[in-house]
Amino acid sequence: MIRAVYPGSFDPITNGHIYISERAAALFDELIVAVLVNPEKRSTFSEEERQIMAREALVHLPKVKYFNGLLVDFMRQQQSRIIIRGLRALSDFEYEFQLAQMNRQLAPEIETFFIVTDAKYSYLSSRAIKDAFQFGGAVRDMVPPGVYRRLRERIPPRNL
Repeated sequence: MIRAVYPGSFDPITNGHIYISERAAALFDELIVAVLVNPEKRSTFSEEERQIMAREALVHLPKVKYFNGLLVDFMRQQQSRIIIRGLRALSDFEYEFQLAQMNRQLAPEIETFFIVTDAKYSYLSSRAIKDAFQFGGAVRDMVPPGVYRRLRERIPPRNL
């Protein structure tokens, strides 16, 4: 059985993340969507909220977990040798390539697979969603319904 891990902060999960998750799930026997807990980064949503939103959005994919620390350590704990990363643009590749090279140095047995998103999601990021929403942008069709509801509860609109 080949188990892959799709890690990310998912703060919040977007339709682009769901697209990458579904593509990866079709390629491997099992996919774990791994929500990163990073104490250095100030998240809009808590680890628990991000995990709940991911589970709601990916109800058809049974494994959503959280982790902190090194990804390669989590990979070993999960007995996985495949990291999934989504690419939207060339700028993503440079950053992701550096991460893949670092992970390769730390754990040569682990491979990184890049999945290019659909063009309709090429502009989506969690940060862009939150920024657009805060300034009154229509993001309802860019995120799952549960995420949209939580955005409305969490982020007050700015009146300019």
